Amino acid sequence: MQAQHRGAVGVHPKEDYVLSLNTGAQRTVDRGAPVMAAPKDVTSDELLAHIMQSLEDDKAEDIVQIDLRGKSSIGDYMVICSGRSTRQVSAIAEKLADKLKQELGRLSKIEGKNTGDWVLIDTGDIIVHVFRPEVREFYQLEKMWLPTMADTALS
Repeated sequence: MQAQHRGAVGVHPKEDYVLSLNTGAQRTVDRGAPVMAAPKDVTSDELLAHIMQSLEDDKAEDIVQIDLRGKSSIGDYMVICSGRSTRQVSAIAEKLADKLKQELGRLSKIEGKNTGDWVLIDTGDIIVHVFRPEVREFYQLEKMWLPTMADTALS
């Protein structure tokens, strides 16, 4: 009789109806894998402080922060920095995303990590660009966003 119901519409095996949210998480903990922190509600300034500390810890060079509030809707801040090699650029980006996930429960989107020339980390409120020095010099993002002498004279 059970064989008759296997193909029947609307009949599902019992395990399809059983939801166990803790089973997978417990297996992850048992293996020693890091568990993501519960999402913390932090201001963009607090998030910026975490990002800057992570970049400094990982030896990022020429770190520049740009205040975008009132200038753009893409975020509150943009951070631009350099790594000495493609390997360091990728490592800086990966470690930053991992620290934000572990410490603040914040997931980040990462683009360009595989090539390591220019990695973009989107944390929501803050956009982080990690470049190799040659690539950073070519694109010169700071010049697009930092105030010029004319802008400073007008204010």
